[in-house]
Amino acid sequence: MIRRFNRYELKYIIPVSLRDKLIEDILKNASPDPYSGMDGYPLVSLYYDSPGLDFFWNKIEGIKFRRKLRLRIYPANPIENTTKGMVEIKQRINRTVQKKRLKMPLEDAHILCTTGMMPERYELDEMDAQVVGEVQFMVDSLKLQPACITAYHRQAFMGSPYESGLRITFDTNVSYRTHELLVHANTPNYLILPRDWTILEVKANEAIPDWVTSMLGRHNCELRRVSKYCAGIAADRHKDVMHLAMSPVPEMEGK
Repeated sequence: MIRRFNRYELKYIIPVSLRDKLIEDILKNASPDPYSGMDGYPLVSLYYDSPGLDFFWNKIEGIKFRRKLRLRIYPANPIENTTKGMVEIKQRINRTVQKKRLKMPLEDAHILCTTGMMPERYELDEMDAQVVGEVQFMVDSLKLQPACITAYHRQAFMGSPYESGLRITFDTNVSYRTHELLVHANTPNYLILPRDWTILEVKANEAIPDWVTSMLGRHNCELRRVSKYCAGIAADRHKDVMHLAMSPVPEMEGK
């Protein structure tokens, strides 16, 4: 099963105390994700990169067209019992984000992303086959290998039927690791952000609704570049680029 979509994304880093105030405003116009309610859910993603960390440096250097490959799970409890995974290609063209997603058994997803091999038993439609082919090309041409795992807890809210694709999320307990790169391993991570800070993301298919932009302005939220993957790599390899992985957006960007 493949889902493709284009989105605009806005990201912010805010204290948890402000998150709670924002949620009060959000609930006046949007609803909690029906699958998780107010409690939210955990997410774990394994990112792949080239030996030279091409995806990492493309983000840091602000390349306008860039993409990355990840294997994402919504972990079971315990996490070792997780059986499904999402193979995702996420690419950005200027300010527009496109995702291509394929849900698979976790073992097969890991094999595809790590080796480029696809079990013959699959009968793929044309769109799924295109995504598999793109993954295989990326793995083979860039010599992709597991690079970093990120994990966090997400609270998600959805707009009304009249607000196309609006989704507002808060990610807390954001952490990473670059060892034992098996996405469903029960392995401790290292914090990227203190526990009392959260990453706010606003996503919409067409335009950000006025009530959202007014709310963000009223609470003095500052738009930032945020990459959990890049922040994890930067912290692990002691690269002095954390300010670029999670930095304010220049005033003229995108104009």
